Amino acid sequence: MSWVQHITVASIVQKENKFLFVEEYVKKKLVINQPAGHLEENESLQEACIRETLEETGYLVEALYLVGIYHEYSSVNKDMWLRFCFACKVIKKVENYKIDDKINNVIWLTEKEFNLKPNDTHRSNMVKKSLQDFILGKEYKTQLISYEKND
Repeated sequence: MSWVQHITVASIVQKENKFLFVEEYVKKKLVINQPAGHLEENESLQEACIRETLEETGYLVEALYLVGIYHEYSSVNKDMWLRFCFACKVIKKVENYKIDDKINNVIWLTEKEFNLKPNDTHRSNMVKKSLQDFILGKEYKTQLISYEKND
């Protein structure tokens, strides 16, 4: 089995003391995640975050700042995840937007409601850790990330 790397993005969106999450099935188990997904070819990390949030929730957002960079590794299946998590604000809800078929539900939870959910219902440890970092006020300027398109 060879080593597989995943570069992903996630968004933390807070509105009226609630946070935006998605419910999705992973290996036939319903889990909670921030809107998140893989970086695609020819897009910046911020662009990927905005796209993934729209695709999974129907909300158009602006990426304000980086909350953190999270790195997880599974020795069982040799997967490595590198997640760039951004704090975002809602620009607008796109009416009648067809969200990704893999998303079971879009939900808004308070911090308390999220923390009442068992840890094994979180998509990964990065979900809880990044929310905790956001609540602690961790904030890094997006200028930290250098991005160039060389066409």
